[in-house]
Amino acid sequence: MFFKYKDIPVEPLGKGVSRRILGHDTDIMMVQVNFEKGAIGEAHRHPHRQTSYVVSGVFEVTIGDETQILEAGDAFYVEPDQLHGVVCLEKGTLVDVFNPAREDFL
Repeated sequence: MFFKYKDIPVEPLGKGVSRRILGHDTDIMMVQVNFEKGAIGEAHRHPHRQTSYVVSGVFEVTIGDETQILEAGDAFYVEPDQLHGVVCLEKGTLVDVFNPAREDFL
């Protein structure tokens, strides 16, 4: 029920990206994703609904055919199976929320 930040392991994903799973059950998952400047969240798709909040930094976010520059305080939503990806323009952090939980992250 409680997740203490200091106790949550950081999972290095390579190429300047790491993540922490902040909380989850089978229906929902919240994940902190940290990006170094220039790191890329490769374009991908998954069957989960996703909403993401830009905690810090600047990101070029592409969802489908649309690309926008988002910064701290901005957010975005991705429909299931929709192609999306990010490029980190200024070192930053996203908080992603998925429904259902990403079993492939566990």
